[in-house]
Amino acid sequence: MGATDNQNSFLNRISIRRNQVVSMEGTHDQELEDLEHFQKHVADRFLDLLSPPEDYPSDPFLSIAWIRKLLDVFLCCEAEFKAVVLMGRDPTQITKPPLDRLVPEFLDRVVKALDICNAVSSGVESVRHFQKLAEIAVSALEQRPIGDGQVRRAKKALNSLVTAMAIEDKEGQTTKATERTWSFGRRTGVSAPNKDRAAGHFRALSWGMSKGWSSAKQIQAMSMNLVAPRGNETSSLVQPVYIMSTIMLFVMWILVTAVPCQERTGLMTHFQVPRNLVWAQSLIGLQDKIAEEWKKKEKKCAAGLLEELQKMEKLGQSLIEFADNFQFPAEAERLEEVAAQVAELAEICKRMEEGLLPLQQQIRELFHRAVRSRTEVLEVLDQGGKGTPPMM
Repeated sequence: MGATDNQNSFLNRISIRRNQVVSMEGTHDQELEDLEHFQKHVADRFLDLLSPPEDYPSDPFLSIAWIRKLLDVFLCCEAEFKAVVLMGRDPTQITKPPLDRLVPEFLDRVVKALDICNAVSSGVESVRHFQKLAEIAVSALEQRPIGDGQVRRAKKALNSLVTAMAIEDKEGQTTKATERTWSFGRRTGVSAPNKDRAAGHFRALSWGMSKGWSSAKQIQAMSMNLVAPRGNETSSLVQPVYIMSTIMLFVMWILVTAVPCQERTGLMTHFQVPRNLVWAQSLIGLQDKIAEEWKKKEKKCAAGLLEELQKMEKLGQSLIEFADNFQFPAEAERLEEVAAQVAELAEICKRMEEGLLPLQQQIRELFHRAVRSRTEVLEVLDQGGKGTPPMM
């Protein structure tokens, strides 16, 4: 059974149970079973990201395709979380201690996640700018015979590329070349290339990030007061609230590390997740892998841990070295080596062309889903305060 089938089966089972009249004892047993299934699904999904099953091909770790899978996992977990916590439940259950404190803290994390979505969307635009510069270099270096004019054109584009990436990494902000107030869309009143118009860019739905905003501080703020359940709390609604808070923090942290994101100075490479929690083992494994990549990144000055960016930077530096030492006619052996690098860079650009717009669409969906979920939880809290009947 696939992940989607598992999710539909799980959601349908909860819906049926919550609409049936059962004894309090039976209800408690069923809720424990639902919680167990939720934790298992979380564990299985993140395990697939850490160690993909052998029966289907995997995408490179931290690649655009891998990040898209990560967002799919988040959206699946978020849907099941709402089913476990909200579906058909008496609203007064989540207005009692300690949920009366933990749920508002969770909603505050959601708001901070919305800010991060905005910043990451802007970062994806920076990556698209890098892609265009790389495509100029590829076009020039694919010409045959290759002469001084083509090499100069490629060198200019590549120098702009590595400079832009270095500025992104050093300042953690959008460069002047890509500076704009993006929030899942293009600015009104600004013309866009035909290709962009055809791609269906989105209208701005939210605010641009302020100059002093820090993604590192935002991640740190999301991790505040995030404490694992203890004792009887592990079998109550406290557990799914903690799990979803941790998943949300974890996914936002990965997005900030992967793409250029405003002010990442001091971004933590780990946040505490108890190792005795079965569902958290794969998250901890992913944390360790990303922390290792981050250590390498500090030596490389890359704009982010996105796999395509890492390769693009390395190839760009190598091709600049070729351009600096170019003399016509170039040696056949060196041209063959350069042709292979240009082909690899062209493949990276193709992956970006195919993957970046769908990635932005997923970020937009995540943004909207988070807004909608926050509204739903607030409505339940309001109903709980009034002592109204459960949501069906």
